[in-house]
Amino acid sequence: MHASRQWFISINYIFLTIVGLVMLLPFVNILAGSFSGGNAILQGRVTVFPVEFTLSNYESVFNNAAIWKSFSVTIFLTVVGTLIDLLFTSLMAYGLARKELKGRTFFILLVLFTMIFPAPIIPSYLLIKSLGMLNTLWALIIPGLISAFNLIIMVSFFQAIPEGLIEAARIDGSGEYRTYWSIVLPLSMPSLTTVGLFYAVGHWNGYFSAIMYLRDPGLYPLQVKLRQLLIASDATNVMQSVQMTMQSVEGIKMATIIVATLPVLVIYPLIQKHFIKGAMLGSVKG
Repeated sequence: MHASRQWFISINYIFLTIVGLVMLLPFVNILAGSFSGGNAILQGRVTVFPVEFTLSNYESVFNNAAIWKSFSVTIFLTVVGTLIDLLFTSLMAYGLARKELKGRTFFILLVLFTMIFPAPIIPSYLLIKSLGMLNTLWALIIPGLISAFNLIIMVSFFQAIPEGLIEAARIDGSGEYRTYWSIVLPLSMPSLTTVGLFYAVGHWNGYFSAIMYLRDPGLYPLQVKLRQLLIASDATNVMQSVQMTMQSVEGIKMATIIVATLPVLVIYPLIQKHFIKGAMLGSVKG
């Protein structure tokens, strides 16, 4: 029985390793293409290693002021948006986690209703327009201020905090906001990291809301610029703006994809242990 279990575990590891490598191949191909010459890409000679190695694709990307502007907009949306999202989500989750809150079940059902039946596009657009947020970055932050999914996750985390700690804080004269700031939040760092990663990745990869609410190209986030680069009608304009000579548009596209993806790949390993700890806490105590 023990030997058969070892065989099962070994086969699982081998299978998952193969699946992981297969899923990694497209990214490796794009990475190789970003360092390859235009002729090699157009002729289909690039697989997992660069052909006709060059850094000109990245030079074109980094010399494009519009891409740097979009990069700064995306960083602003990711940092500021994530912090505001975490603040409001944690505040609401703390209230819903308190069993003494009257109508608590009703409010949770309202949250679940918004997750099952999201607002249609046209009413959402009309609401943003009536609030005067069209063509502003706040239109990309305020509508998604509290995610129903992330809120439910954080409520379960807060409910796992021993009630005795909160009662002891109240006995010591601590108010609700002081208890929330000094006791609940420090104990909830794994959950905040988990939910914060969800929010950050959502802001970093978001582009649909920007397309719908923004008209000023100077406010476009990086993903919208990448989308413009990937469509043929805008590719010619990009080539002219960076004064390309012997490069292909495909190399510029691949280099831009790597630039847009790399920050997430660098940051995730740094917070991986907190993310796993938060996910495990929710699965065990939630």
